[in-house]
This record gives sequence, structure tokens and C-alpha cells, in this order.
Amino acid sequence: MRISCRPRSALSGCFPAASHSSGEAEQQPASPSEIDKSPQAGRRYVKRLVKILLLGLAGERASPPLLKQDLRSNPGQDWTARSREEFRRHGIYSNVIKGVRVLVDAREKLHIPWGDPANQSNGDKVMAFDTRAVTVVQGMVETNVFLDYLPAIRALWADSGIQHAYDRRREFQLGESVKYFLDNLDKLGEQDYLPSQQDILLARRPTKGIHEYDFEIKNVPFKMVDVGGQRSERKRWFECFDSVTSILFLVSSSEFDQVLMEDRQTNRLTESLNIFETIVNNRVFSNVSIILFLNKTDLLEEKVQKVSIKDYFPEFEGDPHCLTDVQKFLVDCFRTKRRDQQQKPLYHHFTTAINTENIRLVFRDVKDTILHDNLKQLMLQ
Repeated sequence: MRISCRPRSALSGCFPAASHSSGEAEQQPASPSEIDKSPQAGRRYVKRLVKILLLGLAGERASPPLLKQDLRSNPGQDWTARSREEFRRHGIYSNVIKGVRVLVDAREKLHIPWGDPANQSNGDKVMAFDTRAVTVVQGMVETNVFLDYLPAIRALWADSGIQHAYDRRREFQLGESVKYFLDNLDKLGEQDYLPSQQDILLARRPTKGIHEYDFEIKNVPFKMVDVGGQRSERKRWFECFDSVTSILFLVSSSEFDQVLMEDRQTNRLTESLNIFETIVNNRVFSNVSIILFLNKTDLLEEKVQKVSIKDYFPEFEGDPHCLTDVQKFLVDCFRTKRRDQQQKPLYHHFTTAINTENIRLVFRDVKDTILHDNLKQLMLQ
């Protein structure tokens, strides 16, 4: 498989070259200038191109963990020291500081008292963190800055008031990986800390604009287009609709009791269903394969033991504490949003993004599905 990644400027329409560390992108597909020199080869490339659109409610979605996992889990490809260091500063350190700020803010708004009143000063310090500072460039937090905040973060995470706020996290938007990193502060505080593969898969970096990933499977060129899922980013989606072959629609299966970060009122699953309904009934996609990813199965399995989905979706029938019943309901919710049931089948996969083997098997099936659905067109061309 050949893989390359390049960001696209959504406003200018140009495609600036992206720098790659060793092992990240082994080969580039034919450049526009090379295609221009051979118009016939260029036309064949465009006709054979399989364009995959990556959509869905994001909140804090970056290049999704499952996408990162697929691109990085091929033999001979691994995270370089340079890319690990980037994720340490850009993903993990910033995730921790942002997560603690959300918890401190939620504690105050939910009127939860401090376990130790002395932690008010630690809370004030974290809330005063300046994202515009010279040491914080494009979301990157340098090691010395993080270590300066680490004692305050450690004290806050140990406070019963913050823990109480965390227990009520369904009432506000908090990244699922925040607890994982806060539980591992000793590791993160080491001077020579480099993220493990699991650390990287759990890190979140918001998608801004449009990002394209070019790769090749069985001599068939693929282009995966990833756009941000926040409400402010969705206006750019229409720019990517042209010549789409398949849509991968991402949903967090465990968020049926959570609300949007944007308004703190709208149910996240309801929002995903509304977006899906708009996409799946768009005439532009009448002949497009749609693959539904219901991610975070591990969190869903844990949640259904404690939370009844029926409290949020009264139409649910079955055992709210049975994972199979809840999963069937979720799939049916999305399937019934499609008005024309004669369209191509709706494929679905329940995934756990940090489970390497699960993602490898799912993506193998997805690739086979996409290739199979487009086999006739590819052969005719």
C-alpha cells in the first residue's frame, strides 16, 4: 500500500505540500504536473480513483484513531520518534490541560464544592493558562510548560470535587481519553517521555479544514477526505461532495446520554442521526456506498451496565442493559433514516479504535467492500 497525507486549504482550493517524517509517507502519487504531461494517464487515474469521504459528528475528532491505526499498522510502518514527540506536545499535553480546564469549569457551573478549598488556587492557575502564549503555538504545549502546570493538575485530579464533576461528565463535553492520561500523570511527567502507540491512539487533535490521504490498494488509487465535524466546520462539507465513491460515517456508540459541546443541550446521538439523515438522503449520494462506524464499543459495553438508553430514547424496546439489544437499536435508528431503502446497502461495523486487531479486521472488510462495490466500474474503465 502506498500512503501519503496532505492538508487541503478549504478556502483557496490549493494543495500545499506537507512535510513528512521518515516512515510516514513512503511514496507520493503522481503529481498534477506529471499528470499534465500525460493527459491520458491522468484521465485513467481520475476514472479509477476511489474517493472516500469521512464524515460524522466530531466534537474533538482529529484524524480519527481508527484512521491513524489503519495508516500506521501496516508492516514496516511505525510511529517515528519525531512524530511521537509531536503527539506528546500537540495531542497529549494539550489534551490534559484542556481536560482539567473543562473539569474545573464544570465543577463551578455544577456548584460542586472543592474537596480541599486550597485547590481553588490550583484551579485558578489552570484556568489562567494562556493558549495564545508564545510557548503555545498551534495547540502545541512545550514540555517545560506542561511540567510547570503538572503539580497543580495532579492536585486537582486528586480533589473529590473534581472527581465528582468527572462522575457527572455526561452533563458536559469531556474527551473520553482525559481520565486515561490523568491516571498516568507520573509517566507523562518524565523528562524523556515519548507516547506509546496506545497513547497516540487516545490523543485527540481537532480537525480543522479539509485533509486528504492518498494511498493505493491492489493498484487502485484511493483518496480519503477528512473534514471537521463541529457545526462550524460542516459548511465546508459540500466542497468535498464531488465524485464521492464511498462515505465512512463515524458515530460514537456510547454517547446516547451526552450533549454537544456547542450548546450543552442537544443529545449527541440525536445530532448524529440528524446529520446522517441529511447525508444519506442527498441525491448526490444515491449510488454511493455508505459504511457506518459505530465506535467506542468498549465504552458502550461499560455504559449499558449503568445507564439505561430508554431514559434518553423512550422508543427503545428490549433490555437496556443488554449490549446486543442496544447495538441493534442503534443500527436500526440509522437505517430507518434512509427514505429510499432501494439504495445500496448500509454497511455497519462496531469498532474499538484503540484495539489494533479489531481495527485491522474492520478495515480489511471495509477495503474489500469498497473494492467489490466499485469493481464493475473499475473494470469498465
